[in-house]
Amino acid sequence: MTDADGGTARPRPEALFDALGADYEKAFAGSEAHHASLRWLLDRLRPGSRVLDVGSGTGRPTAEVLAGAGHDVLGVDVSPVMVDLASRQVPKARFRLADARRMPLEDASFDAVTVYFSLLQMTRGEQDGLVRRLTRAVRPGGAAVLATVPVDADDVPHAFMGHPVRVSSFAAAGFADLARRAGLTVVEETSALFTPAHPDAEPEPHLYLHCVRD
Repeated sequence: MTDADGGTARPRPEALFDALGADYEKAFAGSEAHHASLRWLLDRLRPGSRVLDVGSGTGRPTAEVLAGAGHDVLGVDVSPVMVDLASRQVPKARFRLADARRMPLEDASFDAVTVYFSLLQMTRGEQDGLVRRLTRAVRPGGAAVLATVPVDADDVPHAFMGHPVRVSSFAAAGFADLARRAGLTVVEETSALFTPAHPDAEPEPHLYLHCVRD
């Protein structure tokens, strides 16, 4: 794919996830580390908490688990296919087609925010800026969960479930620093090696940061 200047264009995340659809859920929803992370969050939430799920995908497992526990969940995703799937699969939550980097967010308007693996196709600068925006949207003392693949990669080509993407990330220490710069206290770090249930997938390291807003 080339851009208007003849260079290599960045693949659009919405095109990738429109193509993957329910296959993404089948590949990743069984992660025990992800479910353990959700249990950590549930233990911290007050009844009826407002939670923003960034990159909500098909709604499973994150929105489904949180909404099922009685919380007010808003999921946002750039993929129309994912938003449609999530809306049908998790009727107890609300889903919006939106880019979290640009959607209006009021300060301290959520009790928690979750960002499970939805930063990877953003540049490092975009990741830093978004985590700062999301931190401001969480009330002081509220929770934030950030998850990524902790590798030192800056806008590199990669094949993800058979599709070309460009990814950026940080090594574990750098990702924790990103959270702290945004105004989060990292309460707990959890690492796991997970193999997605997909023939084109390979084992990948996962890092979960369980945080509170300062």
